Amino acid sequence: MSHRIKTRAPHGNVPDAIEIITDRDQLEAVEHDAANYPGGKAFALVKPQNEAEIAAILERYAKILPVGAQSSVTGGATPNGEVVLSLARQDRILESGSEYVRTQAGLALRTLRERLALENKYYPPVPSYDGATVGGVIATNAAGPATFKYGVTRSWVQSLTVVLVTGEVLDLERGQCIAHPDGYFEIDEGTRLYRLPIPSYKMPQVPKCSAGYYAAPHMDLIDLFIGSEGTLGVITEATLHVVSPRPEICVALVPCLHEAQALELTRLLREISLKTRQTGDQRGLDVSAIEYMDARSVEILREDGSDRRNSITLGPDAQTLLLIQLELNPTWAARAYDDLAQALEPDAPDVPLVQFVRILAQSGRLDETELAMPGDWGRIEQMYALREAVPYGVNARVLRAKQNQHPSITKMAADMIVPFDHLETMMQIFREGFEAYGLDYAIWGHASDGNMHPNLLPRSLNDLRQAQRVILEGGKAVIALGGCPLAEHGVGRNPTKLALLKDLYGESGLQQMFAVKQALDPEGKLAPGNLF
Repeated sequence: MSHRIKTRAPHGNVPDAIEIITDRDQLEAVEHDAANYPGGKAFALVKPQNEAEIAAILERYAKILPVGAQSSVTGGATPNGEVVLSLARQDRILESGSEYVRTQAGLALRTLRERLALENKYYPPVPSYDGATVGGVIATNAAGPATFKYGVTRSWVQSLTVVLVTGEVLDLERGQCIAHPDGYFEIDEGTRLYRLPIPSYKMPQVPKCSAGYYAAPHMDLIDLFIGSEGTLGVITEATLHVVSPRPEICVALVPCLHEAQALELTRLLREISLKTRQTGDQRGLDVSAIEYMDARSVEILREDGSDRRNSITLGPDAQTLLLIQLELNPTWAARAYDDLAQALEPDAPDVPLVQFVRILAQSGRLDETELAMPGDWGRIEQMYALREAVPYGVNARVLRAKQNQHPSITKMAADMIVPFDHLETMMQIFREGFEAYGLDYAIWGHASDGNMHPNLLPRSLNDLRQAQRVILEGGKAVIALGGCPLAEHGVGRNPTKLALLKDLYGESGLQQMFAVKQALDPEGKLAPGNLF
């Protein structure tokens, strides 16, 4: 273990002629990401197949934007005149072991999930959108619904391969390169040795934080690249820890009468599940994820017919929704239907599913709840699709406003997390802020870890300006509550998120972060505009 690491030459051969795509139709397809960030423009598109080709591209061009699925909601995958470097051709699983999988960066999480399922394995920390790529989620330290139990991407990455802007390659294994006590790493490229400083700011102590460069005393170098948003190097391979055997999952869609009822049920299920995991109780209730959708989100589902398309009936009293993921071991999963049938009987066994049903009955929501049992993946996918229909519906409304009202309209949303005990306070801050300006908005997110996404439904360009004020003020309040205003989506090129990053770390923190960028990418070639 050392604070110094040596690079190596890139593997592979450079083709006689690297394919440089300038066809206008193909460029237009990569000139925006999921944020609908305005003004996207690609100089060219390249799809390298190996490290050597990436190194040659890095040497040839002055501005390069590495991308995966371009599912970013921060504008971070929207080009601004750069060469777009797509990892789409590097999408293979390279090796699979009992507790790990090694993949190329362009592999879609959906493909990874399907392949692992064939081996009875599971990679938990995936975002709600499973079309994202391995490299993309590592670059943003992405997280998702199951953070409550499994944490974020960072803790599941065992190794990375990164092509630096010099064309040299780092092979990083967790535990291999640890920061010097004085707060730096050293990179040995053979012909030169240079120092990489570590910022001294303190990161928020919450389950999710995707706010610039990771920094901590005695940190691992691998963690600097996780969450760096493509600004420090091009991630080409990763080794990920996986769970085996794959847990059996029940999913419950629980309509609630109001927000307070939904949050109280969330609190109760969290407390019981945390106790189960702390004690190792094999008969205890183990909820791994709770998703929340507010009243406006439910209206969007009804307006768009998303409930009907997914064969889900939302009763008239469904004002808010919870989507709850319950994990069962093979023994309880095998008897799940029998346990469900007798859950309300006095002599029902004290097992997880019975406990869950009784909690729903005590809350008065059992009759309205729909439960998808283990193995019913068709129904489970429909429930997840209902949840995904909320951000899809919001994005569609943003796009319509952009087309019909003003071309400068773009997505205006927050991605904020607080310690769970402050979740209700954060919700109130955003509700009152939006309503003070008469704005239309929807709030949904990962209730089990205190991470919410307040989103504006814009009707004019002025709505955008007012919502930005709400989000910036809300971000300051979140920081004061011990939370993070940039939880899981990253910063990208979004002006509001860049301002929140400054609020979080201060000007000195940004300067420290920029010193890291300067050490690895002094000419600012990689992802210019992201973070800085």
